Amino acid sequence: MSIKGELSAFLGIAKGRRVVIVGIGNSMRHDDFVGLKVIELLSVMKIENVLLLLTETVPESYTGSIRSYEPTHVILLDAANFGGSPGEARIVSPKTIVNISVSTHSLPLDVFMGYISQTICEKVVLVGIQGLDVELGEGLTPGVEKGAHDLAKILQELLTK
Repeated sequence: MSIKGELSAFLGIAKGRRVVIVGIGNSMRHDDFVGLKVIELLSVMKIENVLLLLTETVPESYTGSIRSYEPTHVILLDAANFGGSPGEARIVSPKTIVNISVSTHSLPLDVFMGYISQTICEKVVLVGIQGLDVELGEGLTPGVEKGAHDLAKILQELLTK
Protein backbone atom coordinates (compact mmCIF):
# COMPACT_ATOMS: atom_id res chain seq x y z
CA MET A 1 0.00 0.00 0.00
CA SER A 2 1.21 3.54 -0.74
CA ILE A 3 1.95 6.05 2.01
CA LYS A 4 -1.17 7.94 0.94
CA GLY A 5 -3.29 4.81 1.35
CA GLU A 6 -1.71 3.95 4.70
CA LEU A 7 -2.24 7.47 6.05
CA SER A 8 -5.80 7.56 4.73
CA ALA A 9 -6.56 4.30 6.53
CA PHE A 10 -4.90 5.59 9.71
CA LEU A 11 -6.82 8.89 9.67
CA GLY A 12 -10.20 7.42 8.78
CA ILE A 13 -13.26 9.67 8.58
CA ALA A 14 -12.67 13.40 8.99
CA LYS A 15 -15.70 14.18 11.18
CA GLY A 16 -14.50 15.20 14.65
CA ARG A 17 -10.86 14.49 13.83
CA ARG A 18 -8.18 16.55 15.63
CA VAL A 19 -4.66 15.78 14.46
CA VAL A 20 -1.29 16.68 15.92
CA ILE A 21 1.64 16.43 13.52
CA VAL A 22 5.03 16.38 15.20
CA GLY A 23 8.11 17.29 13.17
CA ILE A 24 11.27 15.72 14.58
CA GLY A 25 14.84 16.27 13.48
CA ASN A 26 17.98 18.32 13.51
CA SER A 27 18.42 21.28 11.16
CA MET A 28 22.20 20.94 11.41
CA ARG A 29 22.29 17.40 9.94
CA HIS A 30 21.18 17.66 6.30
CA ASP A 31 18.35 15.15 5.73
CA ASP A 32 17.60 14.73 9.43
CA PHE A 33 15.78 18.06 8.96
CA VAL A 34 13.09 16.46 6.77
CA GLY A 35 10.44 16.05 9.49
CA LEU A 36 10.78 19.73 10.36
CA LYS A 37 10.67 20.69 6.67
CA VAL A 38 7.32 18.95 6.20
CA ILE A 39 5.92 20.92 9.17
CA GLU A 40 7.23 24.17 7.65
CA LEU A 41 5.52 23.34 4.35
CA LEU A 42 2.24 22.43 6.06
CA SER A 43 2.28 25.60 8.17
CA VAL A 44 1.52 27.78 5.15
CA MET A 45 -1.38 25.55 4.01
CA LYS A 46 -3.88 26.60 6.72
CA ILE A 47 -5.38 23.21 7.60
CA GLU A 48 -8.21 23.20 10.15
CA ASN A 49 -8.19 20.96 13.24
CA VAL A 50 -4.46 20.28 12.92
CA LEU A 51 -1.77 21.30 15.39
CA LEU A 52 1.73 21.44 13.90
CA LEU A 53 4.70 21.10 16.25
CA LEU A 54 8.36 21.70 15.39
CA THR A 55 9.94 19.69 18.20
CA GLU A 56 13.45 19.23 16.82
CA THR A 57 15.19 16.46 18.82
CA VAL A 58 13.04 16.71 21.96
CA PRO A 59 9.44 15.73 21.09
CA GLU A 60 8.93 14.63 24.70
CA SER A 61 9.10 18.31 25.73
CA TYR A 62 5.83 18.89 23.85
CA THR A 63 3.62 16.33 25.58
CA GLY A 64 1.77 19.13 27.40
CA SER A 65 0.92 20.84 24.08
CA ILE A 66 -0.18 17.54 22.59
CA ARG A 67 -2.32 16.69 25.62
CA SER A 68 -4.01 20.10 25.79
CA TYR A 69 -5.00 19.88 22.10
CA GLU A 70 -6.94 16.65 22.86
CA PRO A 71 -6.06 14.94 19.57
CA THR A 72 -7.80 11.99 17.98
CA HIS A 73 -4.62 11.19 15.98
CA VAL A 74 -0.90 11.92 16.36
CA ILE A 75 1.52 11.68 13.43
CA LEU A 76 5.26 11.81 14.05
CA LEU A 77 7.52 12.75 11.12
CA ASP A 78 11.20 11.87 11.23
CA ALA A 79 14.11 10.88 9.03
CA ALA A 80 14.68 7.14 8.86
CA ASN A 81 16.91 4.57 7.26
CA PHE A 82 14.82 1.64 6.04
CA GLY A 83 16.65 1.05 2.76
CA GLY A 84 14.19 2.97 0.60
CA SER A 85 14.78 5.63 -2.02
CA PRO A 86 15.81 9.08 -0.74
CA GLY A 87 12.63 10.97 0.18
CA GLU A 88 10.42 7.87 0.28
CA ALA A 89 7.97 7.90 3.19
CA ARG A 90 6.68 4.85 5.07
CA ILE A 91 4.71 4.20 8.20
CA VAL A 92 7.19 2.63 10.59
CA SER A 93 6.26 0.11 13.26
CA PRO A 94 7.30 1.06 16.81
CA LYS A 95 9.01 -2.34 17.01
CA THR A 96 11.46 -1.40 14.24
CA ILE A 97 12.13 2.23 15.20
CA VAL A 98 15.29 1.37 17.11
CA ASN A 99 16.80 -0.16 14.00
CA ILE A 100 15.95 2.58 11.47
CA SER A 101 15.85 5.93 13.26
CA VAL A 102 18.65 8.25 12.23
CA SER A 103 17.91 11.10 14.60
CA THR A 104 19.47 11.49 18.00
CA HIS A 105 16.66 11.88 20.53
CA SER A 106 16.99 12.27 24.25
CA LEU A 107 14.11 9.78 24.64
CA PRO A 108 13.79 6.84 22.20
CA LEU A 109 10.83 7.32 19.83
CA ASP A 110 9.31 3.93 20.64
CA VAL A 111 9.13 4.97 24.32
CA PHE A 112 7.67 8.37 23.38
CA MET A 113 5.06 6.74 21.12
CA GLY A 114 4.13 4.30 23.86
CA TYR A 115 3.67 7.13 26.33
CA ILE A 116 1.48 9.12 23.92
CA SER A 117 -0.68 6.10 23.01
CA GLN A 118 -1.18 5.08 26.65
CA THR A 119 -1.83 8.50 28.17
CA ILE A 120 -3.03 10.94 25.48
CA CYS A 121 -4.19 9.37 22.23
CA GLU A 122 -4.35 5.73 21.14
CA LYS A 123 -3.87 6.51 17.45
CA VAL A 124 -0.17 7.32 17.05
CA VAL A 125 1.95 6.65 13.99
CA LEU A 126 5.50 7.35 12.91
CA VAL A 127 6.11 8.31 9.30
CA GLY A 128 9.75 7.70 8.48
CA ILE A 129 11.26 9.55 5.53
CA GLN A 130 14.30 7.91 3.96
CA GLY A 131 17.32 10.18 4.24
CA LEU A 132 20.50 10.08 2.23
CA ASP A 133 22.93 12.33 4.14
CA VAL A 134 22.62 12.97 7.88
CA GLU A 135 26.14 14.27 8.38
CA LEU A 136 26.72 17.76 9.78
CA GLY A 137 25.57 20.48 7.40
CA GLU A 138 22.49 22.40 6.36
CA GLY A 139 19.97 21.75 3.61
CA LEU A 140 18.17 18.67 2.36
CA THR A 141 19.48 16.58 -0.51
CA PRO A 142 17.34 16.94 -3.69
CA GLY A 143 15.48 13.61 -3.42
CA VAL A 144 14.65 14.17 0.24
CA GLU A 145 13.54 17.75 -0.50
CA LYS A 146 11.15 16.39 -3.15
CA GLY A 147 9.93 13.73 -0.72
CA ALA A 148 9.16 16.41 1.89
CA HIS A 149 7.07 18.36 -0.63
CA ASP A 150 5.26 15.20 -1.79
CA LEU A 151 4.44 14.16 1.78
CA ALA A 152 3.20 17.67 2.66
CA LYS A 153 0.85 17.59 -0.35
CA ILE A 154 -0.46 14.15 0.62
CA LEU A 155 -1.08 15.24 4.20
CA GLN A 156 -2.79 18.44 3.07
CA GLU A 157 -5.08 16.48 0.78
CA LEU A 158 -5.99 13.90 3.41
CA LEU A 159 -6.49 16.45 6.17
CA THR A 160 -8.72 18.78 4.16
CA LYS A 161 -11.15 16.04 3.06
